[in-house]
Amino acid sequence: MARIQITQVRSRIGATAQQCKNLDALGLRKINHSVQHDDSAMIKGMITKVNHLVKVQEVAAPAKKAAAKKVAAEVTEEKAE
Repeated sequence: MARIQITQVRSRIGATAQQCKNLDALGLRKINHSVQHDDSAMIKGMITKVNHLVKVQEVAAPAKKAAAKKVAAEVTEEKAE
C-alpha cells in the first residue's frame, strides 16, 4: 500500500473547529510538522477538508517487517555456525 507524507504548512489559527479536529486526527500539531499515513479513503477525506493548510507528498512504502526479521535471523544463524 502506498504511503503519503502530510506536512502542515499554514497555521490553524482562523480555521474552523472541524478543521482543527481533522489536523489533530492526522497527528499534526504545529507548522512544518510532518506525519506519514497509509493512503486510504478516510485519510484522503481528512486531507480534502484541510488541503489549504497542508502539503501532501507520496513516499516509498517501508520494507515489510517480516522480511527484515527473516534476513536478521539468517544473519544470526550464519554467525552461530
